[in-house]
Amino acid sequence: MKNKIMMVILVMFLFLTTGCGSSKYLVDKDGKQILTENTKQTLRTDIFCKPSEGTEAYKLYEEHQDQMKFKLDKLPECSKFTITSTKNTSLWETVFVKPLAFLILKLGNVFKGWGMTKAYLGLSLIIIGLLIRLIILPFNIKTQKQSRRMQEAMPKLQRIERKYAGRTDQESTMLKAQETMAVYQELKVNPLSSCLISLIQLPVFFAFLSAIYKIPTLYEGEIFSWNLGMTPQGGVAAGNYTYLILVALIVLTTYVSFKFTMRQSASMSTTPDAGKQMNFMLYFMTIFIGFSSYFLPTAIALYWVATYAFIIVQTYVTNLILNKDKKGSKSKKTLDKETKKIKDKIKEKEGMKYGNNK
Repeated sequence: MKNKIMMVILVMFLFLTTGCGSSKYLVDKDGKQILTENTKQTLRTDIFCKPSEGTEAYKLYEEHQDQMKFKLDKLPECSKFTITSTKNTSLWETVFVKPLAFLILKLGNVFKGWGMTKAYLGLSLIIIGLLIRLIILPFNIKTQKQSRRMQEAMPKLQRIERKYAGRTDQESTMLKAQETMAVYQELKVNPLSSCLISLIQLPVFFAFLSAIYKIPTLYEGEIFSWNLGMTPQGGVAAGNYTYLILVALIVLTTYVSFKFTMRQSASMSTTPDAGKQMNFMLYFMTIFIGFSSYFLPTAIALYWVATYAFIIVQTYVTNLILNKDKKGSKSKKTLDKETKKIKDKIKEKEGMKYGNNK
């Protein structure tokens, strides 16, 4: 289930970032999406604020105002944007997208006031992305704890599976469900919690990406000699090969973070070939995202690298803490080791009543 959710995230990420299937972009008379000449960026028709006057984006919007949701003279300058600046079209936009866009611009204004005339929006993107990860950090820690508990439960669950293998009668099915639930209750495992927590993160993730696309001045800035609106493809074509470093960072952070996640999923699976399947998915998704990042604006790439680097550090630190707790609990259990052995033998004998315990 968790892997399916990850695939959904991947597909929706690519769908949103590449604009596939969307009609919310400026198009020419032939119906092709209009790209800026310098950065090769697409231009949304439903932007929240207007680009700086005199820029290529501003001229293109001015030329194609008939396609825009709001005319340029009705839009505020991005530095003066507020949540109430333009009319809301949906609850999604009101609750998620606009507040995030406002925070990005507001924090950017703070950095700009400190003299960061070009990198202010890039830094704002990174900081807001990290703040989002901090907000949902308790949920992620809870997910890791649940994964650990599920790993502890797996030997008992596998034993139940063997015990009722091939038995499909109603009584066996009911007993199997009861014993499985007893294991979950004993170890305080909620098998659906990790999936639910993953779903909680989805709205924030896609709202952030949507907000990035609706702030046109975001693509006027630079950070580390990278234009926030330019793709690595455009950067390399212009002779700036440092954009390949950005692609490499995306590949690296994606691989390591996904490896942590999939390792936990494989350890909780009862499928014999789970490890091989996870490895295939790991390499496939890493290569796929790495290839796609070559065509994504630097602004989105920065968000991806910053947040996934945070996930790697968070997972590593949390695992260290959980490992220490596990060692502490093990040393405590050794005090009544002999008693535990006796209880296990009694349970095994009682379990033979409804099937073979192999």
